[in-house]
Amino acid sequence: MDRLKGKVALISGGARGQGAAEARLFASEGAKMVIGDVRDDLLKATADAINAKAGATVARAVHLDVTRAADWRNAVETCEREFGGLDILVNNAGIANMKGLEQTSEEEWDAVVNVNQKGVWLGMKSTIPAMRKRGGGSIINISSIFGLIGSSGSTAYHGTKGAVRLLTKAAAVQYAPEKIRVNSIHPGLILTPMVEEAIPSQAELQPIVQMTPMGRGAKPEEVGMCVLFLASDESSFVTGAELAVDGGYSAQ
Repeated sequence: MDRLKGKVALISGGARGQGAAEARLFASEGAKMVIGDVRDDLLKATADAINAKAGATVARAVHLDVTRAADWRNAVETCEREFGGLDILVNNAGIANMKGLEQTSEEEWDAVVNVNQKGVWLGMKSTIPAMRKRGGGSIINISSIFGLIGSSGSTAYHGTKGAVRLLTKAAAVQYAPEKIRVNSIHPGLILTPMVEEAIPSQAELQPIVQMTPMGRGAKPEEVGMCVLFLASDESSFVTGAELAVDGGYSAQ
């Protein structure tokens, strides 16, 4: 119950899906946190539910557009003001686009790159100084199996998630001497609202399920448990790693 006791986390994309699952797990393991998202009402409801279960204020909700440096500064300042510092960043926010290379417009490309790639870079850039003050920290960047393998579509998504994979490794090497660990997680088919929006019909979803060796999609909490491990001191010698959480999909 105390795997994150005394630690402070910042989770982007925390209003729903994987981000909300991670926030609930973190709170159950003793962390305090700031959760950020652009869905303000849903974000507040998520934070309120976490605090109600904890019987104390362990989660603060902040508006966080991950493409804006000012929003990141505010989120970090909230961590330091409300909870005394920052130890963990989960770069969870992301958007999907299923279109192929020629079908993707310039505007669509820029939107995906800004959230999925620039947002991760800004998150790391904004939080590392606060972690340095604490003598170290852990950054978990949520990539995708589409950052490891190709497919017949999702060109912009592939490009950004592949970038997250190598941004993670570059940062891991740069900040290892300062005891700041940086790892990436690569989920496969996770049954979240984002996936439901991107793949709305069972007819489209079922082939992906069938291509997954374990024969199912995962619950967000199954990714969250892996994030929890990388956030905790249990993974103290793990940095620059990539963890596929995909039921064997990328092993084929």
